[in-house]
Amino acid sequence: MRGVRDVDHLPPPAPRRDIVALEWAADEAWPAPVRERLGDWLLRAADGWTSRGNSALPVGRPGVPLPDAVEAVRRWYAARGLSPRMNVPLPLAAQVDAVLVGRGWRAAPRVLVQTAPLATVLAALPDRTDPPAVVLSSDLSPEWLALAAERKGTLPPAAYHLLRAGGRVPVRFAYGWDGDELVAAGRGSVSGGGHWLGLMQIDVAPHARRRGWARQVIAELARWAAAGATDAFLQVEERNTAAVALYRRLGFRTHHSYLTRYLQPDGTGC
Repeated sequence: MRGVRDVDHLPPPAPRRDIVALEWAADEAWPAPVRERLGDWLLRAADGWTSRGNSALPVGRPGVPLPDAVEAVRRWYAARGLSPRMNVPLPLAAQVDAVLVGRGWRAAPRVLVQTAPLATVLAALPDRTDPPAVVLSSDLSPEWLALAAERKGTLPPAAYHLLRAGGRVPVRFAYGWDGDELVAAGRGSVSGGGHWLGLMQIDVAPHARRRGWARQVIAELARWAAAGATDAFLQVEERNTAAVALYRRLGFRTHHSYLTRYLQPDGTGC
């Protein structure tokens, strides 16, 4: 008998064209300030802040043989004092992944890229309270940044570019206040031609967890995006079982997954 992981988390992958489209929509929602092309591939850097902002996206053809492309990526990141990284969508870039494995690139925990119709998400979320428990703003406050920094570390200048999506797409920041204390935060963006709500940076202070704050944050961001967007996506580590369970209750299902492959700063895989 198959376990829950096999049935729920890793279904048959979406069509290749849909994986490509969603990967580009996700990049548009979180665009690194330093970007360079290697054929169709995209190389990204953001002062080392977040894996997604500092990894190559090997979608399409690099224009050179795969071993040469991998070496070009290694050199590009090494020249910037960053650990070489690639976010490898699977099974889309399985050939790339095989080359990386052969060259000793290690893998971070698998990330699930999950999607849901916005109507499904909204139907599963609580009604809005009066006054709202969570409010949205286009501005970043010191309190919001401090809560994000607890999980992501000190914010360099490039972090602000990522958080604001470089001004490329609409972004809102969610604030969950318990009295005068910010206990929950989140970020939503609308990308992919207005089709996708991207949910990111959903954070709840440790002492406020299991009180429904994450659901309230997602609810407000979903209501905002529903004016034009039709679907939502998020990225969550497969091992984060509590978050995966929450998102499943809201209607999210795995679209595809990716592995972040990386080398140590000295260029070794160990």
